[in-house]
Amino acid sequence: MNALELEPLITPAAVSWWPLAAGWWFLAALLLSVVLLLKFRPWKRLQRGKRGDLSQHEQPLDPQRQTALLELAQLDKPYNGQPASHWLQQLNALLKRLCRIRYPDDHPHTLSGRAWLAFLDSRCPAAGLTRWMVLVEGTYRAECRLDDKAIQGLEQSVQIWIRKHV
Repeated sequence: MNALELEPLITPAAVSWWPLAAGWWFLAALLLSVVLLLKFRPWKRLQRGKRGDLSQHEQPLDPQRQTALLELAQLDKPYNGQPASHWLQQLNALLKRLCRIRYPDDHPHTLSGRAWLAFLDSRCPAAGLTRWMVLVEGTYRAECRLDDKAIQGLEQSVQIWIRKHV
């Protein structure tokens, strides 16, 4: 073959760039993941949760709930074997007032005993108030006494109920 008979060289415009080689796909996926990580920053969300900020599911408390939590904190707890019936009556009164405001059509102030605890649990199962039968029975016993662990557990359940009831 002489030089005149050779075919012309292939120009770069004639080379097809598609489909890309596997290395280019890997580079594109890596670039996309870096962009997504920078945009959503999951480590910032983790740091926010550690600082004690409100989580995504927890809403700021409305004034009724804040007032109820303050009132709950101010109640005198019957530590060291003191009679607990008065404190239990105050807890029931607080919960009934809150329910009367939040659920007026259900007439929760007329409930008592297991029906009252079932009503509370139907509004916030996370609080688990049905296991605290002493909340309704202890108010009628003159010498009802609770140990410190039970007092703290019941108060914590009532706090959860106030914060999270529907």
